[in-house]
Parts: sequence; structure tokens; C-alpha cells
Amino acid sequence: MTGITHIAQLLTSMEPELQPGEFVFCALPAGRNLAPHIEPLGLFAEKEGRTAIVDAESAKSLDYPKSLPMRQISLTVHSSLEAVGLTAAISAELARHDISANVVAAYYHDHIFVPSSDAVRAVEALRELSRSSAGA
Repeated sequence: MTGITHIAQLLTSMEPELQPGEFVFCALPAGRNLAPHIEPLGLFAEKEGRTAIVDAESAKSLDYPKSLPMRQISLTVHSSLEAVGLTAAISAELARHDISANVVAAYYHDHIFVPSSDAVRAVEALRELSRSSAGA
């Protein structure tokens, strides 16, 4: 199944879905690993080490630098990795509401991590973006 590339279709079709639980971005120094019982939601290699997106409760036992608790919002539209403008539109809308956004694009969907305290407002802002895009 091929993902959608047309920005207007992506914006009008996206249905932001707040996922259960809280997550943190955890910095693993070079050569260090997560405990075997902790499975990351995501993992990214950087020259300084690896960044793991980990369930906040599990991360409490880790002695690594961590972000504030975040909530995951998944866009249920199947976006193509080649789509142009979706990340920019989402980031701009959340910035307009003074909400930081950490976007992770996976093969089928885009996922936005926002501070837990802003999660409900972020979902509302993204739903409004989708509605207003449908009327444009």
C-alpha cells in the first residue's frame, strides 16, 4: 500500500490519536545500552550516542539524561515518506499554540511527541488544522 503524498489530502484526512502512556527521550552515551527488559519505542543513532524513546515509567530506573514526560499523538493517515509539507504544517500549527513538537516519521504514520501537559491542546489544535484544511 502506497502512502499519500498530496499535502491537502494528508491534512484533511489526518485524525490525530492520543496514545496511552507517557514517554521520554533518553540519551544513551556511546557504548551504553538499555537494560534488557526495556524495549524502546524508537531508537536513533547520533555521533554522541543513541537516543531512545522509552516508556516513562521504565525509564525511571535508568541513570541517563532524559527529556520531560511526553505524550505520543499518532496521525492515522498513511503518509508517504516522500510527502512534502506535512511536518512543516504540523509544526507550524503547534508552534502557533506555543506547543513544542518532536516529530517521528515511521513507514505508515507520523507520530508527534509533545509535553504531557500540552497533549490535549495539541490534539485539539491538530483537529482544527484538519477541519480548516478541509474548508480551504
